Formats: sequence, structure tokens, C-alpha cells
Amino acid sequence: MAPGLIETVVDHPVDTKAEAVHARDQIDSTNKEAFAQSAKTTDYEAELKGSAKHPPAKYPHYLPYWDDVTYPPLEPFEAVQPGNDADPSFPNLLAMANIKDMTANIGAEVTGVQLSKLNKAGKDELALFVAQRKVVAFRDQDFADLPIQAALDFAQYYGPSHIHQASGAPKGFPRVHLVHRSANDTTSADFFQERTNSITWHSDVTFEMQPPSTTFLYVLDNPTAGGDTLFANLAVAYQRLSPEFQKRLHGLKAVHSGHEQAAASKARGSIVRRTPVSNVHPVVRTHPVTGEKALFVNPQFTRRIVGFKKEESDYLLKFLYDHIALCADLQCRIKWEPKTVVVWDNRVTAHSAILDWQDGQRRHLARLTPQAERPFETPFEG
Repeated sequence: MAPGLIETVVDHPVDTKAEAVHARDQIDSTNKEAFAQSAKTTDYEAELKGSAKHPPAKYPHYLPYWDDVTYPPLEPFEAVQPGNDADPSFPNLLAMANIKDMTANIGAEVTGVQLSKLNKAGKDELALFVAQRKVVAFRDQDFADLPIQAALDFAQYYGPSHIHQASGAPKGFPRVHLVHRSANDTTSADFFQERTNSITWHSDVTFEMQPPSTTFLYVLDNPTAGGDTLFANLAVAYQRLSPEFQKRLHGLKAVHSGHEQAAASKARGSIVRRTPVSNVHPVVRTHPVTGEKALFVNPQFTRRIVGFKKEESDYLLKFLYDHIALCADLQCRIKWEPKTVVVWDNRVTAHSAILDWQDGQRRHLARLTPQAERPFETPFEG
């Protein structure tokens, strides 16, 4: 059930100038941007007309464009929690559904449900169901074929859709985040000249004051093999820790920074839509609907634990990152199929794309990213 007494969030000041300097030092050592793209890396000729080896993009109106429009800082808002209104027996969501568990600890695959047709009660149940299962792959969906605005309207039932600070977007729809690698792009070979793997565990844009909750990713084009996505259950990752270790983590806060992502975008000649920010969040956060506690750190955006010296912070964060990465029993692997919509709760999961195809096939997905409450922590109850 939802938490009763919510602990007051105590802000810690973030020295934005110092964080920017730290960001420049960390670009190469922290961020692995296997999927970093820009207008310069997008082959629009091949995307629109096809090539000798690859057909044109199936959804050309979803191709990414990088304009020079900038946006003001995000403003705080009162988050909604649709899951609080959900019937836990899911009569509007799952009455006609076939459900298959992906693993024992995380993930489900669902057929027999058309998300775009859900009524209000069904949308509420979707939020609760995804919070419980952490990530759900809905097959045979029509999201990609809807007008883009209709897909956005559906997602924004769960909160205002985030405008990504550095990604390309369909023309006229900056709130759609695109994951895109053009046909004929074989630069993965270049990436692996410098890296041994492409795994980048993260929860989305945790540097924002109010990061995402129920998040939607749907496939437009995908390689015939490869390009899967890994997900990890951060609630069970927290539960796996000893009570004494859990107790030590409570009360700790960490800086999450978007400066590195912005600096890397600038370095490759791409855009930065907003002045980058850093925010402080609890290392353990509480889900506002289920009451579950989950680890809330990730190597892409978390920079340091407040109040710890660098070596202490690095040591503890590395343990937590390794714990999440090595617990394969808390992970599942989504295999993308045409007409798939994957829905996950960014508050209690981490994920990573996998760069494992090198034949130049296109990989093209669209993400709708509703923002939610500011992360909070309820008192330790060990």
C-alpha cells in the first residue's frame, strides 16, 4: 500500500559552477554514449529513400531533427498518482489479457490488450500494474500508427511529458524522445575501439528535480536480431541488501547531474535545449503508490554522495552499481518485435540498451516520458 507518513525532503545546495567543472572532467570517464546521435550522424538520404541494403524508414515522420529552439528551466508541478485510484484486480486492463512472466523477479509480456483504447480506469490500473511488475512489454499495439499527438496525449495522463535536453525529436513534437541509429550506420565498430561493452545502466534523466514515472517506449524499426533492452528491479535490489546496510543507506542523498550529457552533446556539435541542471535525491526512494523502497542511483547521472569524501562516495556508489549490474536474477531482457510498446516505472527500475548488431540495420524507437513527484524517502522500518 502507499506510504503513510512522508518524510520532509531537505534540500542540499548544489554548486552549479563546481558541478559544471566536474562534468567536463567526467565526460570521458563516466558517460558511455553508445547511442549518441546528432544531425551529422543521421543519414537522411538512406532514411527517406532507402539504400542498396536497407529499406526506407517505416515511420519517416518520426525521424529525429535537431532545431535551435531553447526552453526555459522546468518548473515544479504537483504530480498525479493514477495508481492510487486503481482497482488492484485490474478488471479494465487485464480482463481479456494473456500475461506471461518474463522472469521470477521482474517483467511481464502481455497480449490481448490495446493500450490506446483504455478508459480512465484502465489507465489507472496500468500505472499500478507496471509499478508492481516494474516493466511490461505489450505486444500488437497501435501506438506507432497513431497520430503523434494522440500518443502524447495518452502518455500525458501520467504527467507532463519531459523535453529531453539533447535528443532529436520529430518535427513539431519536442516532447518525443527518439532513440535512433540510421540505416548504414556501422559506427559501433568505432565505439568498441574504446570500450569493451555498451552497457549503460540508468534510470531516465534522474538529474531533473522531478524525474519520470510510468514511461513508454515503442518500436518503429529494429534490427532483425539485436538491439534488445535490459531492465533491472531496483526495489528487489534494495531488499537483497542486509538490514544493517539498508539502514546505513537511509538518509543519504546523492547529486545527479545533467551537465555531462549536455557537454557531450555540445562536444559532438549537437544541441542543448536547456541550461543543464543538477539535483539532489535520496539514495533510497519510496514509491508513492506501492510504498516499496528502491535504490535510486545510476552510473550515468549520479555523481557523488552528499557529505562523503570522494573516495568514500566512489567506493559506496561502485558497490551499488556493481550490485545492480551483477544481479542477473533481478533483470530481464526485452526482445523488440514490431508493434511492441514497453511500459516501465522509472522510479523502481534501471535499464540499458544493448549495442550488439553491426550490419547497419536501422534501430528507431520513440519514448514518451511523463514526469512525476520529486523523489522522497520514508523513515527506515527495519
